[in-house]
Amino acid sequence: MILAIDIGNTNIVLGCLEREDDVTFVERLSTDRGRTVLEYAISIKNVLELYNIEPRRLEGAIISSVVPPITRIVREAVYKITGCQALVVGPGLRTGLHILMDNPAQVGSDLVVDAVAAIHEHPAPLVVIDMGTATTLSVVDKDKNYIGGMIVPGMRGSLDSLVSRAAQLSNIDLEPPRRLIGKNTAECMKSGLVHGNAALLDGLIDRIEAELGQPVTVVATGGLAPLVVPFCRKKITVDDALLLKGMLILYRKNQEEPRRR
Repeated sequence: MILAIDIGNTNIVLGCLEREDDVTFVERLSTDRGRTVLEYAISIKNVLELYNIEPRRLEGAIISSVVPPITRIVREAVYKITGCQALVVGPGLRTGLHILMDNPAQVGSDLVVDAVAAIHEHPAPLVVIDMGTATTLSVVDKDKNYIGGMIVPGMRGSLDSLVSRAAQLSNIDLEPPRRLIGKNTAECMKSGLVHGNAALLDGLIDRIEAELGQPVTVVATGGLAPLVVPFCRKKITVDDALLLKGMLILYRKNQEEPRRR
């Protein structure tokens, strides 16, 4: 069993996996740049104990991160509680993914991992949607090459911007709207955010298919995907553990010798 950790701008997603089809758990912690190695170690250890997992019995660990200042801190925290030198997704790590971008090094590690997992489980061509701080769409062609994508402002950021710039609008919980046409301000905001993002995804998928000249398989992940995807008209598979599965695949691909002290 390995420990997989994805460090995002808003949340840190962690889970333990035996195989791609055997995910023990998926949990989220808040990303906090002010926390120390010990504080992260305690949080991770507490999550493992909730699922009766003994940290020192883990085979290894792997980290994907888009927040470089926290990567080292979390890696040290993992070492403190498990004794494992965690792999970090980045330069030097074999991915097996051919990235056809102007600068492949600029592609976020989370996007690479998502694409690796999606290719492993679904037929290409593919669109992988990750709904977090930003909403990203990654496109994989029929030959399983990563050819590019889109980045859209995330729902929470859009909501925060709307509330901060409109004096008469108050903050709301992100939850499914009761109806399409809202009957009060809160309902109108919920409907606009959820149905608006669903329509956005449907429209972008249509345009991607038109450019590729063929239909695509669509997989969505990220904390907000289960909220929006049910309102989409396109067929989209939600997989909350997609990124963790991808990290397990990369861990296995790069594991040559035990990484314990």
